[in-house]
Amino acid sequence: MRGRRPLPAVLFGVTVVAEIAAIALSWRLEPVYDTLLYAAIGVTTVGAGALIARRHPENAIGWLFCGFGLLNALAADLAQGWGLRAAAEGWAGGPVGEGISAVSWLPSGFGWTLTFLLFPTGQLPSRRWRPLPWIAAAGLVLSMVAWSLSPARGRDFSSGHNPWAVESLPTGALLAIGMPLFLGALIGAVVSLAVRFRRSTGLERQQLKWFVLAASVAGVALPTAFLLWYVTPVAGVIAALALSGLPLAAGAAILRYRLYDIDLFISRTVAYAGLTVLLISAYAVVTVALGAFLGRGSAWTTAIATLVCAVLFRPLRGRIQDAVDRRFNRARYDALQRMAGFLEDVRSGRRAPEDVEAVLREILGDPGLDLLVFLPESRRYVDLAGTTRADADGRHRIAIERGDQPIGVVLYDGTGGIGPDLLRRVVEDGGLAVEVARLRAELNVQLVEVKASRARIVAAGHAERRRIERDLHDGAQQRLVSIGLALRHAQHQLGAAPPADVRVTLDGAVAEATVAIGELRELARGLPPAQLDAGLAPACQELARRAPLPVSVRMPDQRFDTGIEAAAYFICCEGLTNAVKHANATRVDLIADQDLERLVVRVVDDGVGGAAARRGTGLTGLADRVAALGGTFHIQSRPGTGTTLVAELPCGS
Repeated sequence: MRGRRPLPAVLFGVTVVAEIAAIALSWRLEPVYDTLLYAAIGVTTVGAGALIARRHPENAIGWLFCGFGLLNALAADLAQGWGLRAAAEGWAGGPVGEGISAVSWLPSGFGWTLTFLLFPTGQLPSRRWRPLPWIAAAGLVLSMVAWSLSPARGRDFSSGHNPWAVESLPTGALLAIGMPLFLGALIGAVVSLAVRFRRSTGLERQQLKWFVLAASVAGVALPTAFLLWYVTPVAGVIAALALSGLPLAAGAAILRYRLYDIDLFISRTVAYAGLTVLLISAYAVVTVALGAFLGRGSAWTTAIATLVCAVLFRPLRGRIQDAVDRRFNRARYDALQRMAGFLEDVRSGRRAPEDVEAVLREILGDPGLDLLVFLPESRRYVDLAGTTRADADGRHRIAIERGDQPIGVVLYDGTGGIGPDLLRRVVEDGGLAVEVARLRAELNVQLVEVKASRARIVAAGHAERRRIERDLHDGAQQRLVSIGLALRHAQHQLGAAPPADVRVTLDGAVAEATVAIGELRELARGLPPAQLDAGLAPACQELARRAPLPVSVRMPDQRFDTGIEAAAYFICCEGLTNAVKHANATRVDLIADQDLERLVVRVVDDGVGGAAARRGTGLTGLADRVAALGGTFHIQSRPGTGTTLVAELPCGS
């Protein structure tokens, strides 16, 4: 394998030298376009073959291109140039060069027969195609003998007659046998290519699309050039362009089949060809119709016909493109139609804009595709749920922008069934849904930040209340109790019959201390009780023991976050207070159950009902507290049926 590596470059270099020599020999002895175009064919063919052979030396296509491309450069171009120059300058060997050049197209055709049979893998489609190369070889030999020795080939020589002709040889019969074999094998090779294309999938089908397009063009151009070869010089140009396209398409298919969107190229080519035909027809019809009234040479006829074509261009283009995509580029048509259908569902409210990510995954066939949206205030990318994500993780990336402002980015692994150009078009078509999804994601992020801020405020307030409670209990309240005890001790020390004014003063001081202690207890009301240090269940059981009516308690024994336990306790406190003061209830149930990641707290009484959260009431404060923790709060209280307070608090798993 190592010995082969420099060989493609050597073959290409020999071809370039041969073509330069051919151009120098043929210059000004034939049309310039003929000289340059056929030199370009040789260089293009061997160049594509050399690249393929170097990248994929196991693929026979590259070596085929190098072989018959070099043969074409030597036998067709260089030999023809020698023959022309020899005839003009009187050099020796002119008829030899002309004879070789005249028959050189047959080996080139045999090379293309093998190419059609082996493309793109370098292997035959199946065992049943094995006889075809031998049939082509037999036809090649017979046709070359007949073509080179036929007296009728005098037009290929500058002298007007074939010096190698053999009058006694039945060249006509040989040509009648060999040419059908040769052309039949070529047609069979084209059929094998069509069969391979029909059965192909995935990578091979993508490669074949390139070559089939070029082969289809050549399949029309080459027979046309063959029929017009001795009629018009345009035939040579047609053949040269068609033959140049084949190696270019083959090289692109094998080496860079994903670089361009071949489906788009095919559909656009067919669409614009059809559009051109229709516009020319419309122009002709309008010109003929108006010419009957305004005169055939009237400037008004030309102007009106041109205006009609200009008006028809855009609507016709859209309709023809849709029809072509529906027939020849189904993947593109289906992708665009699915996105258009999704946008219609979004406008009608049947689907949410955030579903655009799922739609893109379905269209691309990539379940791992991610759509990230850009938040301009924080200058970061987030997913549609609002989670911060990196906008570059090694996958393919398609940026979504409005003007110079980034909107989002699509990240995908590139293994789906459509190309990046089509994906970009689909993403651009879905830009409205992406923009709405971005705004909603931004709103969700802000709501999360607001909830987190409210939770922090509640936690800070709770911590501050606990501090105040400790300060009151351990500080001022204890001092007042101590003062009261000291005053009673002083009263005792005065004896059994202290002066009346002293006794009154001491009794008043003790009473004031007692009042102060009561006021401090009132100030501390609403603060989490000390029982919460042992858990929610003990705190609620203590609450039930102090209640003036029967209260049942059913609470989980496990511990929760301090803020969650405090909120649940205050819900029970407020519900019990309302049941006693306003509902005339005879029984209250305090219930808490853990449901997955939520703590559901219920306070149920059998009172008069009719409770509602009004501004400034305790129930409103409970709703705010629960909302700050990311939970929900509901009141079920129809008149005469009692009241049920239900709070769902997030508590983790």
